[in-house]
Amino acid sequence: MTGTRRTVAVLFLLPALVLLGALVVYPIGYSLVRSFLSNSGSGFVGLDNYQSLFSDDGILTAIKNTAIWVLVAPTVATALGLIFAVLTERVRWGTAFKLVVFMPMAISMLAAGIIFRLVYEQDPELGAANAVWVGVHDTFAESSSFPKAHPGAESPLKPADGGAYITKATVHAGQPVVLPMVGVAPEQMPNAAKPAKAAKTASGKVTGTTWQDFTRGKGVGTRGGVDASELGYSGMKIEAVKGGEVVDSTTAAADGTFTLSAKADGAQLRLPGSNFREPYNGVEWLGPTLVTPAIIGSYVWMWAGFAMVLIAAGLAGMPRELLEAARVDGANEWQVFRRITVPLLAPVLAVVLVTLMINVLKIFDLVFIIAPGSSQDDANVLALQLYRSAFAEQKPGVASAIAILLLLLVVPVMWFNIRRLRKEAQR
Repeated sequence: MTGTRRTVAVLFLLPALVLLGALVVYPIGYSLVRSFLSNSGSGFVGLDNYQSLFSDDGILTAIKNTAIWVLVAPTVATALGLIFAVLTERVRWGTAFKLVVFMPMAISMLAAGIIFRLVYEQDPELGAANAVWVGVHDTFAESSSFPKAHPGAESPLKPADGGAYITKATVHAGQPVVLPMVGVAPEQMPNAAKPAKAAKTASGKVTGTTWQDFTRGKGVGTRGGVDASELGYSGMKIEAVKGGEVVDSTTAAADGTFTLSAKADGAQLRLPGSNFREPYNGVEWLGPTLVTPAIIGSYVWMWAGFAMVLIAAGLAGMPRELLEAARVDGANEWQVFRRITVPLLAPVLAVVLVTLMINVLKIFDLVFIIAPGSSQDDANVLALQLYRSAFAEQKPGVASAIAILLLLLVVPVMWFNIRRLRKEAQR
C-alpha cells in the first residue's frame, strides 16, 4: 500500500477510531484507574477494591449467580434452539412455529421483565405460572372448602392432632349429633351448600348435622341450634373413631346432615384435618430458592428463538446427501442426529453458545425488574451489583473493580470466538 493510500485509509477510519476510543478505550482506561482509587477518588488504595470483591457477601453471591447464568442459560437456550430447528424441518407448519418462538426477541428486556413479573406472581388469581401449577395440584389433591372453620366457644368439638376436631363425648345411635362451627364467610361457602337441617333419627344409626352456626345481623339466629338462614357444611368429611381407629366414615350432604352405620355407636366423631387445611397457593417462584432459575427461564424464553434461527440457517446449508447416505447405511434418526447433524453444526452451535455467554455476563434488566426487593439479594448478578455499588451504595471504586472483572471474564470468551473465526476463514 502506498503512502497516499495509507493516508486515505486512515482518514476513512478516523471517525470510527475516534468513536471507538471515546466509547470503549477511554471508559475501560478510566475504570481501570478508578478501580485503584478510594470511593471518593482522592487516594490510591491499591488492590483494596478488588479484595472486597471476594470478601463482601453480596458480591460473592453475584459472582456465584453469574457463574450459574453462564453455565445454564446459554446451554439450555442453545439446546432448545437445536431441538426446535431440527424438529420444525419435519412439519408443514414449521415456519409458523419458528415465527412464534422467535417473536419474544422483538420484545425489550424491560417489557419481558414486566411480563414475567406478572407470570410469577404468587397469587394464582394473578400469576399464570401458579394458576397452572395450582390447577394441576388440585387435580390430584382436592383442596379444602373450609380452611378457616373452627368450633365456637360452646361447641361439642375440641382440637385433635393434625388440625382435626373431635367430639368431647361419645355418640350413640338414635341421638342426633350437632357439630356447629364458625369462621367461614357466607360467600366462601361451597356452591352446593344448602340451608342446614336438623338430622332425623334413624334406627341403629348415628345421624347428625354439621353447619355454619352463624347468621349475619345482631341477635339473629340461635347459637348451637340449626336455623334456616344458616348453611350446611356440604362435603364435610366425618369419621367415627374408637380406640384410635376409624370404624366408619361419611361425607355431609348439601344441607349438612350425615348418617353413620351402627359401627359408630359409642365412638367419637372426628372432622379430619383435611377439611381445614389452607388451600394450596402454588410455588414461591420469586422466593430466595427459585428466583434465579425463574429468571433464567424468562431469559431462555426470549433467546431460544435467536438460537433456533441461527441453527436453522446452519441446517439449511448442510449437505443433505450425507444425511441420506447415513440413513441408507442403516443409521436411525437418533444416530443421524448425534453423529452427523450435531458435528456438522458444531461451528454454528459454537457461535450461538459464545454469543449467549457474552450476553448473560451482562444480564441486568431481567434480574432488576423480575426479582422483588425481598429476594433481589439472592438473585444478584455482577452487572446488577455494579449498578448497586455505583449508585445505591456510592462505591464507585468497587463498581469500577466489578467492571474490570466483567471485562476479564468476557475477554477469554471473545478470544475463543475470534480464534475460531480465524480457523474458519483459513479452511
